[in-house]
Amino acid sequence: MFKRQKTGSVVCVSCGSLVGVNDPQCYSCGRRNPGLWGYAPLLRRLGNDLGFVSLIVYGCGAMYGIALLLTVVRGGNIMGGGNNPLNILAPDTLSQVMLGASGAYPVFGAGLWWSVLSAGWLHASIMHIVLNMMWVKNLGPATADLYGGPRMVIIYTVGSASGFLLSSVLGLYPIPKFGAPLTVGASAPIFGLLGALMYYGRRSGSSIVHAEAKGYAVAFFVFGLIFPGVDNAAHAGGFLGGYLSGMWLDPLKPERVNHMIGALVCLAATALAILASIVSVLPAFLSSSRS
Repeated sequence: MFKRQKTGSVVCVSCGSLVGVNDPQCYSCGRRNPGLWGYAPLLRRLGNDLGFVSLIVYGCGAMYGIALLLTVVRGGNIMGGGNNPLNILAPDTLSQVMLGASGAYPVFGAGLWWSVLSAGWLHASIMHIVLNMMWVKNLGPATADLYGGPRMVIIYTVGSASGFLLSSVLGLYPIPKFGAPLTVGASAPIFGLLGALMYYGRRSGSSIVHAEAKGYAVAFFVFGLIFPGVDNAAHAGGFLGGYLSGMWLDPLKPERVNHMIGALVCLAATALAILASIVSVLPAFLSSSRS
């Protein structure tokens, strides 16, 4: 199933035309290395999103479970309190920071600047992760269909970084509902997908895609202004990052090998960001657990 195809024909991952597995260029769309070193059939079986949507859902679920477990190990209360449903089954602050939470405190206070890449894989409660994963499964495949899997990975990563960077900067100042000392959640990269979809609608002239993306973005933003505990700065920054990255990647041009390389770099950088936070915060976590 995972073997590399060395001979014969494959389908170009960009335009769907039949090409030789070792052809240097697709004669229909111009994509270089359309057979992707013989791994094109494997990637096609993963779907247009290259399995990235499933990776997000299962990855976020695993990170959320680990954060809850770490909280319990420290003797924390995961049931939360107050009337905010976002506090139910909530990991504690130190566990979140160790796994890569972002915000003004981790980025500027603790120097964990790389957390802008990792915070999108963490969530503050059961309702938080369920709602975000619903929207990932809704918007992720649509973005992959229009941009391609590798470009969707880049857009998602850029949306996360730009969203949490803006939130961290604004978190240094007392602006209600904009910026946070500590912030997590996939909503920043989700807004990145919305920004990219909105740009696609404008670039392609598709009023339907543009209107739907704009409608979702406005509705979510208004919801964030009304509902407590929502990081609107992360949403705004994510949307801007997604829109600009969609413009940079140009969905009307065929995908190139460098997009795949860029996607792999984004995934590697995100994994390294999580690892860097664990290594940096683990001593403090162990010290607090013993006390």
